[in-house]
Amino acid sequence: MTTPKSTSGPVHIVGAGLAGSEAAWQVANAGTPVVLHEMRPQRMTEAHRTEGCAELVCSNSFRSDDAANNAVGLLHAEMRKLGSLIMRAADANQVPAGGALAVDRDGFSAAVTRALHEHPLIEIARGEIAGLPPAEWHNVIVATGPLTSAPLADAIRQLTDESALAFFDAIAPIVHRDSIAMNVAWFQSRYDKVGPGGTGADYINCPMTREQYDAFVAALLEGEKVDFKDWETNTPYFDGCLPVEVMAERGHETLRHGPMKPVGLTNPHNPTVKPYAIVQLRQDNKLGTLYNIVGFQTKLKHGAQQRVFRTIPGLENAEFARLGGLHRNTFLNSPKLLDQQLRLRAQPRLRFAGQMTGCEGYVESASIGLIAGLYAAANARTQELAPPPSTTALGSLLGHITGGHIETIDSGPRSFQPMNINFGLFPPLASPPTKKPDGSRLRGNEKTVAKKQAMSARALADLDRWIADHLRVAAAA
Repeated sequence: MTTPKSTSGPVHIVGAGLAGSEAAWQVANAGTPVVLHEMRPQRMTEAHRTEGCAELVCSNSFRSDDAANNAVGLLHAEMRKLGSLIMRAADANQVPAGGALAVDRDGFSAAVTRALHEHPLIEIARGEIAGLPPAEWHNVIVATGPLTSAPLADAIRQLTDESALAFFDAIAPIVHRDSIAMNVAWFQSRYDKVGPGGTGADYINCPMTREQYDAFVAALLEGEKVDFKDWETNTPYFDGCLPVEVMAERGHETLRHGPMKPVGLTNPHNPTVKPYAIVQLRQDNKLGTLYNIVGFQTKLKHGAQQRVFRTIPGLENAEFARLGGLHRNTFLNSPKLLDQQLRLRAQPRLRFAGQMTGCEGYVESASIGLIAGLYAAANARTQELAPPPSTTALGSLLGHITGGHIETIDSGPRSFQPMNINFGLFPPLASPPTKKPDGSRLRGNEKTVAKKQAMSARALADLDRWIADHLRVAAAA
C-alpha cells in the first residue's frame, strides 16, 4: 500500500520511551517525517541505565496476554491490529512467563531502537529539549514520562498554571462497584449534603464496630510497606494526601477523626446502632462502575492492601481496578488541560502522550503514544481522525484521560489520577450475558467471566470497524 505524503514539516516527538517510540513509528508509517528527540545519553535520568529507545526501567512484564478475559491482554490485541512497534518487539523478544507477556528487556529495547533507526522517515536527535519546544515546531508530541527533566517540567507548569508535577503521588485503591456488598454498605452523603453534581447519596458507606476498627488500625500499622527508591527520598508528600498508615501512626483515633469519621450517617441496615467508624467510597468514573476508597492513599505493598482492605465490612470480596500507591510522578490534569485529541488547550501545537497524560503501565503508555501518533499524522495531512470507539480498550483508556473521571463532590485533592486499563473503564454491555452456550444459566463467577469475554469481543469487532472506516480511508487519501 502506498503511504500518503505529508503536507507539512516533520512531527517532532520529545522522548524516546515506549510512548514516544510508538508515536514515532505510527507517524512515520503514515508517511510523515519524524524527528525523535531523546536526551539520553547526554543527560541521563535517575532510573535509566542505557541510551536505548523504549528502555524498561522497572519490570520486564507487559502483564496478561489473555485478550478474551483480561483488559490489558485486550489492549495488546488492539495494538497488534494497529501495527504497534512496541507489541512487535515484545512478541519477538518474549521470555517464559505463563499467561503473561514478559520480555528480554535488552533484546526488546534493541529491537525498538533498530526499527526506528532503520525507518527512512525517522531521525533520532540526541539532546535535551530544555524548555518548551521551539515555536517553529508546529506539530509536537511530548512523551517524556514520569521523569521529565526539570526545565521542560517547569515550562509546562508555567504554561498550564498547574503545580501538580514532581511530588509523591499518593493514590487510593479503586474498587469495582459490582463487587461491593450492598447488603452491608449503603449510599449516603454525610448529613445528606448535596454537593456539586451530587444527590445527597453520593458515597458508599461501610460501617465498622469498635472491635473491627481496632483490628483494622493494627493491621495497617503491621502491614508491609513499600520502600522509597534512593532518588525519591527527598520528594515531599502531596499536601492533603497523606498515606492512611501515616495517619494511623499519628494516633489510634486519628482515622476516626479524619476519613473514617462516623458522623452524619445512619446505617439503614441497622439504624439503631451507630457505627464506631465508617469507610467511604466515592464514584471515580462517569460510568459509575468504579469507586475509590476515600482518604486511603497508601504505601502498603499490594498483597497487604488486598488482605487489610478486604477486612472492611462490605469489601470482603472486593475486586480492585487498581491498588493504592505512592511514588514520584509527573502527570497533567489531562481532562482539564487536554482536548480529546490529546492537544494542550493552551497551545494546541503541543500534544501529550504516555504516562504524562495519566495512564500507568508499559502497555497503556505505549497505546496512548500510538493514538497520539495517529492523531499527529492525520493533522500533518490536514485531516481529523475520529477517536477510537469508547467500547475498545484504547478508546476507554483515552476516554479516562480526556474526561472519563468525575470531579470530587467535596473539597480535597484533585480527583484525576493515573490508571491502568481495566474493564471498569468500559461502557457497560447493553445486554449482559445470562446463559451459557448450552442454554443453562450462568452462576456466580461465571457471570463475571462471560461479561469480560463479551466486552472483549465487542471491543475487537468495534475496533475492526473503526480501522476500516477511518484508518484505511486516511491511508488512501
